[in-house]
Amino acid sequence: MKKVILYILAIMAVLTLSACGGTDEDGFDTSKSITVYTRDTSSGTRAGFMAGIDFKDAAEDDSLLVSGFVIKDNTGILTSMATDEYGIGYISLASLDNSVKGLYFEGIEPTLENVINDTYDLKRPFNYIIREDGDFGSIEEEQIAKAFIAFLGTIDASDIISDKGAVPLDSNVIWEDIKADYTICSADNSAITIKFGGSDSIEKIAKALTEAFAPKCGDFVPEHDHTGSSDGFKRTQGSEKNGDNAKHIGFASRPFKDTEIGADGTQGQLAWDAIVAIVHINNELVNVTAIDLKNIFSGEYSIWNDAIN
Repeated sequence: MKKVILYILAIMAVLTLSACGGTDEDGFDTSKSITVYTRDTSSGTRAGFMAGIDFKDAAEDDSLLVSGFVIKDNTGILTSMATDEYGIGYISLASLDNSVKGLYFEGIEPTLENVINDTYDLKRPFNYIIREDGDFGSIEEEQIAKAFIAFLGTIDASDIISDKGAVPLDSNVIWEDIKADYTICSADNSAITIKFGGSDSIEKIAKALTEAFAPKCGDFVPEHDHTGSSDGFKRTQGSEKNGDNAKHIGFASRPFKDTEIGADGTQGQLAWDAIVAIVHINNELVNVTAIDLKNIFSGEYSIWNDAIN
């Protein structure tokens, strides 16, 4: 008799969990709390994400976010979503891989094709900035930096940008057509180091571009130190341009702020990128809206059953 009673109680417990949105057939427990992962306030990815979900004020104000959120960099969020079954974060489309689930946004899949055809709305620009004329360590450094910026506008660079998961701007020239305009690239530049920094969302693309361009421009040495979009301006033309962390070329994965407008001709765009909300591959969620994401990151939704309906 005792065994029968225990069996009945077990059945009732399962039914109760199902009614409350608990563990489903695949083992994902929708009654679990949502763990929110975000970037810090210097991040261009955060700025683009918050603006895209109509939560712009939260780009630079942690107090507007759910309590207990976790701050990680781009790689850290990707790694965390691969292990935290009940977490949610966001990364650059260029960083998305099959270790996590990239969520549809407003019913549209996060793909390069959908960024290009302008149906995926959660996107932002990838921008660059270089030091002002005459503010480089040497004439050679300035000439190499300007040659690199010219290279960004070629079909050669477009192919690399596409291969690394971003959307290049239109181009109709190849490097061979314009290299004669940059005589510095015919010299031996192997003793010259060009320093790149800024957005870590652009780091993978920047490294691929410099790896391809260095042999075309006298084998200069590219040095990368990507610590966030705010540092892209700060370390080329801003408050740290003459410090130990000074850079020749910086990147920002967001529009430059009004306080980050540099000298004429020193800033521009190299590509478009999408931002993707990501979860663990076991998560039931497939599609989110801007309202869903704002409710999650503000704390309005606290358990997964709130978001999965």
